[in-house]
Amino acid sequence: MENKNIKQIYETLERNVLILIAIPIPFFAVTYLNSQNSTITFDIPEVPPFWDSFGLGLVVSILVLHYFNFQSAIRRIQNGSYDLEIKVSLYSQATMLRFYMLFATSLLCAAGLLLFNNAGYTIAFATTLIFFSLGKPSPDRIVRLLKLKGEEKDKILELRRRG
Repeated sequence: MENKNIKQIYETLERNVLILIAIPIPFFAVTYLNSQNSTITFDIPEVPPFWDSFGLGLVVSILVLHYFNFQSAIRRIQNGSYDLEIKVSLYSQATMLRFYMLFATSLLCAAGLLLFNNAGYTIAFATTLIFFSLGKPSPDRIVRLLKLKGEEKDKILELRRRG
């Protein structure tokens, strides 16, 4: 029964993460293409330059915060004496928080590029994509991050099999 719950937690996590990755990409793509070749004109109000710096600083701050927040959550899981299902559940919560923060960052990057046409938002978005790809959950990553051994490791690696 425990392995079925773990599999359900993992599959839900994997689905939600993929959705959070997929949604902001088209928004940024349209904004980026528009910034390179303005075929579509948006009636955007003039925004003071202060908000450009503030927005870029906010994006960088969220990227740094998400990293340290996730690492802290992983350390708490490693140091706790939880059974495997609880570990996977806590990992899932930490990962979802991480991806919500990355999701917000990617949408802020699209908005910042649209409003200010600042290349810094493109660099921040590329960095966000790197974190998206490095953070995407997989059984191997769960084993490595949670430092699982023996039977716990085997149960998680079984998640690789579909069906």
